[in-house]
Amino acid sequence: MSFFGYGQSADIDIVLCDAETRRKAELKSEDGRKERRFLFYDGETVAGRVSVTLKHPGKRLEHSGVKIEFIGQIELYYDRGNHHEFVSLVKDLARPGELTQSQTFDFEFTHVEKPYESYTGQNVKLRYFLRATVGRRLNGVGRELQLVVHTLSTYPELNSSIKMEVGIEDCLHIEFEYNKSKYHLRDVIVGKIYFLLVRIKIKHMEIDIIRRETTGTGQNVYHENDTMAKYEIMDGAPARGESIPIRLFLAGYEMTPTMRDINKKYSVRYYLNLVLIDDEDRRYFKQQEITLWRKGDVVRKSMSHQAAIASQRFESPPRPREVKEAEP
Repeated sequence: MSFFGYGQSADIDIVLCDAETRRKAELKSEDGRKERRFLFYDGETVAGRVSVTLKHPGKRLEHSGVKIEFIGQIELYYDRGNHHEFVSLVKDLARPGELTQSQTFDFEFTHVEKPYESYTGQNVKLRYFLRATVGRRLNGVGRELQLVVHTLSTYPELNSSIKMEVGIEDCLHIEFEYNKSKYHLRDVIVGKIYFLLVRIKIKHMEIDIIRRETTGTGQNVYHENDTMAKYEIMDGAPARGESIPIRLFLAGYEMTPTMRDINKKYSVRYYLNLVLIDDEDRRYFKQQEITLWRKGDVVRKSMSHQAAIASQRFESPPRPREVKEAEP
């Protein structure tokens, strides 16, 4: 991809030095398409080479310099004219002069700070990319190589359970409990719901995971809510004293870690939304924020050891109509 669409006299290519062995991860574009890009973490070195191939060998190419940039950038869709760069590193590969033949230049950005996770949302995009440029007076030539950055966290030492009561006076009173308030992206949400008082006819009950993206400040704040998951807990009327177990696998859903006040531009938060619907299609709901985080790769299991222990605490022996287990 060139920056200037005509009159090119050279092609540019960017190749990472560990391209054959480096892992890739999916990166979503604005139109929803998914592409696999090279994956990096905070503090990793980014190194490779820039190849400049002359289209007309033997013909001189005058230039004002060859450079490579590593850029971390936030773009707000309602303010597309301004790109907010939070990382901007430049390496000059060649001084102004002439190229008489195709040439390759090595580059290395050592221990690059990559403080935020790559993200494409409803109103904002955070991306990292390499940009190589051969400067010319009229029609410079350039190429970009997009990268994916994941941020890793350590396991929270303090991870208290969530216990809440919700109800309508003299009509409905339920208690619900989730085993933790912080979950990694391949974790399992384990919990239970206990009906203390039921005097309305409930026909359906589910838990939704809501992602709330917030951009802007002051009066120009935009909120976008997306339902990332729907998990049916119950289909039919519960009885007083009934306890219903919950086990929701997160690995099957496309979610990011929780992001709070990223470069003072946006936030991404997640909520568990408990929804009850009665026979007159009235909806009752209760939201509770949870924290999602990404940890280093582990061997994927259908259920983690911590979740297995928690399930023994939170689950009563299930009856067939009480629970529909989500797939991992």
